[in-house]
Amino acid sequence: MLPKIVVLVALSVLQLPLGRAQDCLSKQQVAGTLRQVQKLLSSHEAAQIQNLRNFKKQLMVLQSTVLKQGSKRNETCLLPLPPSNGRRLGKKVAVGHEVHFVCDPGFQLTGSETRMCLENRTWSGQPPSCKNIDDCASSPCAHGGTCVDGVHRYSCLCPSGWSGSTCQAPLHPYGMTHNASSFSRQPRCADGLLGSRQCSCDVGFQMRAGGLCQDVDECHLFQSSRHTRICLHECVNLPGSYRCVCPNGYRLQADQNTCNDLDECAENQHNCSRGQTCVNVFGGFRCVRPECPKAHLNTTYVKTSPLQCERSPCPMDSSACQRAAHSISFHYLPLPSNRSVPRVLFKMSTSRFVGDSLRFAILGGNGQGKLVVQRSDQHTGELVVTRPLVGPMTLEVDLEMSEFARKVLLGKHIFKITVFVSQYEF
Repeated sequence: MLPKIVVLVALSVLQLPLGRAQDCLSKQQVAGTLRQVQKLLSSHEAAQIQNLRNFKKQLMVLQSTVLKQGSKRNETCLLPLPPSNGRRLGKKVAVGHEVHFVCDPGFQLTGSETRMCLENRTWSGQPPSCKNIDDCASSPCAHGGTCVDGVHRYSCLCPSGWSGSTCQAPLHPYGMTHNASSFSRQPRCADGLLGSRQCSCDVGFQMRAGGLCQDVDECHLFQSSRHTRICLHECVNLPGSYRCVCPNGYRLQADQNTCNDLDECAENQHNCSRGQTCVNVFGGFRCVRPECPKAHLNTTYVKTSPLQCERSPCPMDSSACQRAAHSISFHYLPLPSNRSVPRVLFKMSTSRFVGDSLRFAILGGNGQGKLVVQRSDQHTGELVVTRPLVGPMTLEVDLEMSEFARKVLLGKHIFKITVFVSQYEF
């Protein structure tokens, strides 16, 4: 192709003078024309060489990129094992992918919560482990009691003279040491007519053989039976009387025998840090800070309130994002131990219903055989306890509410429910 271009250019240059006059060109004119043609050809040649060099560079960059991507696809990491008393979330092991780790209730994660497969086929971060939460760390046992740590709970071994769940109740109130005479008294006697003598005992004492007034142990007489007990929790016998004691996290009421839960969150008697939410439970409190799911398959969530996450707008071509939940909310429910069943714990519905049907389902959790979901009306679902829950216990369940129009999914919402069951029945 290049020779033809040279000939055409040369002819066009040489014919210009012949167009103006029919006489022949001089040698100087021909030489000047040829020099112009040579310059033109040289510039064209230099441009072609530069274009070829650029094209080669682009081919080399493209080849390098393809080789790198191909090698990355073949690079995988060995899937890490889940920690004891915990779970691993995620199964993809290619370079750049992540796996996540969570612990069972009552255990705390140490190490890395998230680990990524690196190009050297190792995982980032540190191997995770789940350690039992030390319930004795706060030294809950009073008056020199010994704390014994358990799973989700603790117990106190009380020294002599103290009782109660945290050794808070003196067997002999106010620190006094009582001997036998403290629980027995001389009767009140008065001389009557004809030399008779009338004796009586104070309230809370009764006459015994030998003429002494012996203390009536109301706790021993009445507290052992559920139907006759005089204290909701523990009873401490006193000379001529008794006193009711409540466990930690409860307050003795005006009737002096029942215990009501102390709301540490409302009364600012908690130690939750900034960024955590205080949740009152029966007999205590919990500090929670729920987190939104990590980005996955073009699906991301943002926190719109301490207990709510909303899905970010989806890319137009991402079907996985379109199928994901529009929102996720977190709910924490306190419950006394051993409540009668069946009992409705939670209701879910939508404030703006645009479809023609709602469906409710349990996605997962540790409440199998204890919790079910049912429909109460066309627009409302209920989470129901079907078996008595004896605490202390923590149940977690994920509920899904999906909205359809002519069997086409319009959207769905996830309710993440955590139920804190108390140690006590009040």
